[in-house]
Amino acid sequence: MTVSDRTSTDRRRGIALIGSTGSIGTQTLDVLDRLRDRFELVSIAAGNNVALLADQIDRFGPRFAVHNHPESPPARKRPGTQYGYGEAALIDAVTRPEVDIVVIASAGHTALKPACEAIRAGKVIALANKEIIVCAGQIIMPLVQEYGVSLRPIDSEHSAVWQAIGSNPPASISRIVLTASGGPFRTTPIDQLARMTVANALDHPTWSMGAKITVDSATMANKGLELIEARWLFDVEPARINAMIHPQSIVHSLVEFVDGSQIAQMSWPDMHLPIQLALTYPERLATPHRPLDLFSVGQLEFEPLDDTRFPAFGLARQAIEAGESYPTAYSIADELAVAAFLRGEIGFTDIARVLALTLERHHPVNVSTLDDVLGTVAGEERSAVEIIREVATTRAR
Repeated sequence: MTVSDRTSTDRRRGIALIGSTGSIGTQTLDVLDRLRDRFELVSIAAGNNVALLADQIDRFGPRFAVHNHPESPPARKRPGTQYGYGEAALIDAVTRPEVDIVVIASAGHTALKPACEAIRAGKVIALANKEIIVCAGQIIMPLVQEYGVSLRPIDSEHSAVWQAIGSNPPASISRIVLTASGGPFRTTPIDQLARMTVANALDHPTWSMGAKITVDSATMANKGLELIEARWLFDVEPARINAMIHPQSIVHSLVEFVDGSQIAQMSWPDMHLPIQLALTYPERLATPHRPLDLFSVGQLEFEPLDDTRFPAFGLARQAIEAGESYPTAYSIADELAVAAFLRGEIGFTDIARVLALTLERHHPVNVSTLDDVLGTVAGEERSAVEIIREVATTRAR
């Protein structure tokens, strides 16, 4: 997963940022702001937060900006910036000749086709979007190899694995262990989980993230999605990937090699670090963030991940082991179930119930083309809506 990398003596690298107004997007802009001598924001894209998008455009002056819908342009337009909307504009944003690195920080499936086109255009991909690899890993990774591009993970867990593996081949890896904080319900009695509210689920003990991923951390669906991603990103069978609870969120993941040695990546929980490395690799640059001090941490705790408490994780393993389109069905069901929970339509434990029913009723298809993925996405959206309605009706009785 490598391409030739420019040095700091070359021109500034051009960046396309997809998902600029979310948690990862705003932190990416923090990094770019500090490294203006190395990077230029060429293209920017966001969804519905048009006021923040307008502020970001004023701050960085990109050449091209993409918004979500023709009726919802940025709150004001900047002279010198070209504006567009929709998938065609996203593809334009990521394939422009001035763009060297595409940062995909958006959630969901909107960036799937633009990601493929960016790879075909030879762009470096800095990836924070889970759905792209979960739903289309068997398409994306061969494409990465075919076009010889560099795919650099931004998620703290996958960035940690990427750093730990280094240049070692997949055959040298005995297992990958993803770490999880345990979220807000790590010690909550299991019989009380059904009563947990949206506010409870969003009260994460160590990370500050968007609502969807914070709820995923509470259900441990995020770790299930990361297991599926790791299978494709690092070419390792699901049986050699596991997860454990680590409340301090200092060890971001570890890799065990066939000789029995283990390498872990450690730092304070701060997404600016993996974002910066994805942009500057293979260089490591100084940051204003405090270095890790293990004396102040005091102790590091590790616990097994309990599938009884967190059934969403076990269901993700079932999905990737079943293969075909099951991971896509899992991803779509989780996205819609979390949205329904945030709207108050279903309860917290109903999220896992929706996932289980989705996998039980899914009619798998072989995933060999992007159209296969997009067709499954459309079909599972309809199916998940029906299942959520069914679960919500049962809950209301």
